[in-house]
Amino acid sequence: MHADEFGFGTQIRKSPYFDATVRWGAQGFSVYNHMYIPRDFGDPEQNFWNLVNDAILCDVAVERQVEITGPDAARFVQMLTPRNLSKMAIGQCKYILITNADGGILNDPILLRLAENHFWISLADSDILLWAQGVAVNSGLDVQIGEPDVSPLQLQGPKSGEIMRALFGDSIMDLKYYWLREMTLDGIPLVVSRTGWSSELGYEIYLRDSSYGDMLWERIMATGMEFGLKPGHTSSIRRIEGGMLSYHADADIKTNPYELGLDRLVDLEMQADFIGKAALTRIKAAGVQRTQVGIIIASDPIKGPNTRFWPINHAGETIGKVTSAVYSPRLERNIALAMVAITHAAIGTELEVVLPSGPVTATVVERPFYDPKKSLAAA
Repeated sequence: MHADEFGFGTQIRKSPYFDATVRWGAQGFSVYNHMYIPRDFGDPEQNFWNLVNDAILCDVAVERQVEITGPDAARFVQMLTPRNLSKMAIGQCKYILITNADGGILNDPILLRLAENHFWISLADSDILLWAQGVAVNSGLDVQIGEPDVSPLQLQGPKSGEIMRALFGDSIMDLKYYWLREMTLDGIPLVVSRTGWSSELGYEIYLRDSSYGDMLWERIMATGMEFGLKPGHTSSIRRIEGGMLSYHADADIKTNPYELGLDRLVDLEMQADFIGKAALTRIKAAGVQRTQVGIIIASDPIKGPNTRFWPINHAGETIGKVTSAVYSPRLERNIALAMVAITHAAIGTELEVVLPSGPVTATVVERPFYDPKKSLAAA
């Protein structure tokens, strides 16, 4: 299919890698942060095996960056998140939550610190550029906020380190998990980080000039060929195995960090104030009424990820919903993330999930479902 045959008009942006992904077999796209993202390179199960056995290259330019600079940049970024950033070093990345005044989650991005007063917020799917600019208006802080010409790729999988060594030389091998480095490749300006949305060893390669998009994609694919690199898309199977959140599915503006078990990302004791601090203090004191769990669904293999929130019942009463579900060919079972009443969240609890085909039994289990200590990604 030709690149011009995809589309809904000019209001949906195309990434710098769009044409390359179509050339390399992208067959379908979804929209994320007002931009096309490839979601179909053929069999999603084969994409999963490509990821966990070798490596895949994914166009994730939809991870738009909110760039925050100026003398008060560090103070301003701390206002946006309940995670304590006081010890965040230049060159470090952190997974953060952005909360509103009610303690609801607006986004769960990666924060990158490029310099003392230079931050990128690498977004999940919501308009944090507008939120940050709105917060800044009456903050009294001296900051500049915009969207830079930055477009990430994800190179993920056990062979990704070898491919990075072939691209950048031996020095890249000492880049630590959740750290970044400013680099160039054939004169192309980049930021490289040891991060990714796969729970596997992986890197994100942030292109800093979109005119090089085609060249960068082709360069990485050519170098990666001997290591089994394939074009791919972020794997729903692998990220659910790893218990990784998908914003709008597993979390939204009405979800708070404590319901997700993300207490470690909230520091109510720090001196700095942040948006939602009073609400999260109240929520923690009161305790939550619902919580995220992992469940195993006892049915025939689910075809593809769920496109609706499936109700979860117990003793005839609806007590929650399945937020993300998929069949794992490695675990040979249907796995899901779910939000359930706290009274039904204990490991081993038997529940009923109402699939489109009818009700089936399910059991609450530990999550993540695979490699719970993230030893693959952090190795």
